Amino acid sequence: MADSRDEPLVLGIETSCDETGVGIVRGTTLLADAVASSVDEHARFGGVVPEVASRAHLEAMVPTIDRALKEAGVSARDLDGVAVTAGPGLAGALLVGVSAAKAYAYALGKPLYGVNHLASHICVDQLEHGPLPEPTMALLVSGGHSSLLLSSDITSDVRPMGATIDDAAGEAFDKIARVLNLGFPGGPVIDRYAREGDPEAIAFPRGLTGPRDPAYDFSFSGLKTAVARWIEAKRAVGEEVPVRDVAASFQEAVVDVLTRKAVRACKDEGVGHLMIGGGVAANSRLRALAQERCEAAGIRLRVPRPKLCTDNGAMVAALGAEMVARNRAASDWDLSADSSLPVTDPHVPGTGHDHVHEVSKENLYS
Repeated sequence: MADSRDEPLVLGIETSCDETGVGIVRGTTLLADAVASSVDEHARFGGVVPEVASRAHLEAMVPTIDRALKEAGVSARDLDGVAVTAGPGLAGALLVGVSAAKAYAYALGKPLYGVNHLASHICVDQLEHGPLPEPTMALLVSGGHSSLLLSSDITSDVRPMGATIDDAAGEAFDKIARVLNLGFPGGPVIDRYAREGDPEAIAFPRGLTGPRDPAYDFSFSGLKTAVARWIEAKRAVGEEVPVRDVAASFQEAVVDVLTRKAVRACKDEGVGHLMIGGGVAANSRLRALAQERCEAAGIRLRVPRPKLCTDNGAMVAALGAEMVARNRAASDWDLSADSSLPVTDPHVPGTGHDHVHEVSKENLYS
């Protein structure tokens, strides 16, 4: 049996939005997952403020890396590589993470891997359920993304099947929570209120589900508008808004479309596994309905535990470890952040030369 110490030990840095995430992975084993969140700093604005997020990343970076190394019980010198989210995400926030990763990799004399945020969300499931089946269908749902992706090799082949054409699912949750005066972020609070409501109380629309609509694309803007107008109409005549029923009915409309299209894509492509990731994957109703529909269709469902669904460094480290294990080319030192990095680029490879040996043989990190 192979010694687990022979598996790549990788540190991952994630700063695409408001979470400063640092994870350490050995192969497919999670050793540390340290997160510093700035969500409270954004709450009073009702959403993420890019400048605030960037400054929070800058302040949290070194302490969070130190905490992750301590939690993992390893030295930075032991690392086999440093991975970082190169995109997509908020440009300023990404630049903080990329700059930090380059500095650590250079000082340590280790390879640098700029990886894709979305591909990382898929790869993190390896830390929970073992190696990804090939191919795998992935439904990624968060505040910035609602995507159906087909991956035959998470390090090199990720194909978009469908995506949101307007609001992402998580964005719609935030906006409806705001209309209901429930605060920010909206996903967890809507989920909580929905558990005490009737999901069939109000017949909210299901976007892009007509026979002529794109089979795998999503649209939540119309649903968001319909819910807001329904609430406004109640308030206009002085009636009390049934918050729990609204939350449950809205949530049901979202997860109904997400799961229906994901299962359809699996059937159409002959794929026997569905992986769900992203922040909205922590939603209890999405998990339950996906399980129900996958079982009925003979599809195996893989959903990481909620902490691994939200943005975190563990997912970046997981993809970085896979890059090392499969001998993928490291990124160059001129790696930069790309706020619109396409999911078809799971990582940003360099020119192929061994950039690690350009560093002094002396380890600069102390």
